[in-house]
Formats: sequence, structure tokens, C-alpha cells
Amino acid sequence: MSSYDKADLERRMRGALETLKHDFAGLRTGRASTALLDPIVVEVYGANMPLNQVATVTAPEPRMLSVQVWDRSNANAVEKALRASGLGLNPIAEGQVIRLPIPELTEERRKELAKLTNQYAEKARVAVRNVRRDGMDALKKAEKDGDIGQDDHKRRADEIQKITDKIIGEIDAVTAAKEKEILGK
Repeated sequence: MSSYDKADLERRMRGALETLKHDFAGLRTGRASTALLDPIVVEVYGANMPLNQVATVTAPEPRMLSVQVWDRSNANAVEKALRASGLGLNPIAEGQVIRLPIPELTEERRKELAKLTNQYAEKARVAVRNVRRDGMDALKKAEKDGDIGQDDHKRRADEIQKITDKIIGEIDAVTAAKEKEILGK
């Protein structure tokens, strides 16, 4: 019976958790983090490329990011992408180096980011529950087809539920930590 694969279900649920962590890395907390610029895409050489494929991003100070563009001819495109990113950053270009001062977060902006944190978390929870549903559907089908008995179905359904609860718990923990970091509490 190949339709039920516990390891695959757990891997797919963990994928939702990893996506959430990646989304959180892009949320600004008032401290400079190179992950903040991970989602930025730059149009160079007639194609869209991730920023980290055209420049080196560093955090030389707690409230400053530095973007070292590898090819001087791409500096303007990188600066343009940073301005258009919606991160509220004001790039200062100095040749091939673009400095990004990270402004203090206002209380209002912190609340907006905390709300966004919860939206990301809910998206991850829904993804985990969808994987759980897929697993439960596979079990129902296997039982209906006579591949497994009722006892097996119940035992495996319990396993899926335990994995789901564990991953949702991890999502909640990561979310609480990120909220605390954003709100500065």
C-alpha cells in the first residue's frame, strides 16, 4: 500500500514550517538582517535574478545593511529594485556599494508586522492541515479498497494526527518568538 507514506506526509508538513521560517526572515524587526533582502529580485542581463546572485549582502552594523554589487553596470538596477521592494528602505548608492540604513520601527508598523506574522502562520497551519487531509483521504481509500483494516486505519490516523499536532505546535512556537521579537517584548 503505497498511498500512505508517513515520512512523506511529515516532510510536506515540515516544508510548510520551513516556508514560514523563510517568510519570517524577510520581516523587518528593526535590526539589520541580510535575510531581509532575500525576496528581492533584480532585473539584470534581460532576466530577473535574486539579489544574492548579483551582489553580496552584509550587515556591518546593527542598523545598516551593505550591498556590494559585483558588476558596476548593475548598481542602478539593484538600487531600483531595493527602492521598489516595499520594505521602506532608503538606499544610499556609493559606486558599487549600496548602503541601507534600517530605520527604527514605529509602534504602528510593529503592530502591522505582528499581524502579518499571524497571517503567515495561519497560511502555514492551513498547508499542514491540507497535508493531513491528504493523508487521511489516502487511509480512507486504502481501507475502502481492502488494503488495510479498521485497526490499521485508526493507528495510522492517530500517527498523522500526532505529526500534525507536533508541526502546528512548532509553527505556534516560531510565531510567538517572531511576534515577541517584532513587538520588542
